[in-house]
Amino acid sequence: MNDCLFFGSNQFPKLIENEPNKIRKPIQFKFENENEKQIKQISTSFSSTIFLFKNGKAIEYSSQNYSNPNPSKIRIEESIQKVTVGGDNVAILTIEGNVFTRGRDINYKNPKEFINISSLIEDKNDRIIQDIIPGAKSIYLLTSNQNAYGIGSNYNGQLGFDSEKLKKTEKPILMMKNVSKISSGNSSSQVFLLNLNQELFVSGYNYYGQFGLGYTIKERKINKLTKIQNIPKGKIIDIQCGTNNSIMLIEDENQNENPKRKLYSCGNYRFNGFGKDENTYEFTEIKSSLFENDDNILDFSVGFSHTLILTSKGKLIGFGNNSYGQLGIGDTKHQLIPTQIEVPKLRFNEDISNYHVLCGNQKSFLYYSPSLSFFPILKKI
Repeated sequence: MNDCLFFGSNQFPKLIENEPNKIRKPIQFKFENENEKQIKQISTSFSSTIFLFKNGKAIEYSSQNYSNPNPSKIRIEESIQKVTVGGDNVAILTIEGNVFTRGRDINYKNPKEFINISSLIEDKNDRIIQDIIPGAKSIYLLTSNQNAYGIGSNYNGQLGFDSEKLKKTEKPILMMKNVSKISSGNSSSQVFLLNLNQELFVSGYNYYGQFGLGYTIKERKINKLTKIQNIPKGKIIDIQCGTNNSIMLIEDENQNENPKRKLYSCGNYRFNGFGKDENTYEFTEIKSSLFENDDNILDFSVGFSHTLILTSKGKLIGFGNNSYGQLGIGDTKHQLIPTQIEVPKLRFNEDISNYHVLCGNQKSFLYYSPSLSFFPILKKI
């Protein structure tokens, strides 16, 4: 069974027929090809939406090709492990650890052709890629040696180098060694690098204070990797970036069984879930009765200007911009605080840890994928 719910801007007219341009409540997303039985991962942004299936094949729906709404196959000879879509860039990670990308910020002369950027890394012993992370105009690579590389635009210093000296690069450049995780967003120009000692470094666009560096640091650009001093206590599980904000998931290390997870946000007030009419320059906890007590945060996703949360008790929660119905609450009114979303009955009772949420520019997905695990699996409560 291929459970996949969709809501928001309807960019799939052949699959979601007789529906308005703005789908305000979650509806079932159905694929035309019977071979597309099991979703492994979805990635979506301004330019396209890519579905990766368990068989290692992927299809793409281009947001710019309205005359032909049919999907096109991603033609990579190697089996695909992960897909990412940035503002104008697509990156493909294969089982072999190679990364193929296309886009004008990566290959200006032939932006529609895939090139193997992992083969361009100067250190030949560092060409096996473990993970890929999209930015709005850049792509980040985490190698099997735990080294972080960046490629693409550096206009806002998002590659960790002075933007006046380096505007962009078409070859991966080493940003930092001993990295455990890279975090950014498909509509953002900021990057977070978490090292093996749980120290967090940032670089890029900081106009709204979306790095959480504090109220005394308000530079519009952070042109070199800078360490964040005041991180909330606990283990950093994930960080995701919107255009003007960042949200961090922290796990309480003092609890052995089902440790509590909390969300912290900073940046522009409208997208932080606080309901405040001001920017927040330090990571501040998002509190809500919807995920208190014995409920826990299982998965979350940050889009251009909205956020979705899935809890261990099966609650789907959203807040932020809702102009296209991307919060799935039945209208197009913005929500500045976490709000519960009604969803059709799926297979939550089977194993909720196999469900994942995804926010795009003006759209959202909730889908079933037992082969995908962003976070350590929580025990069912």
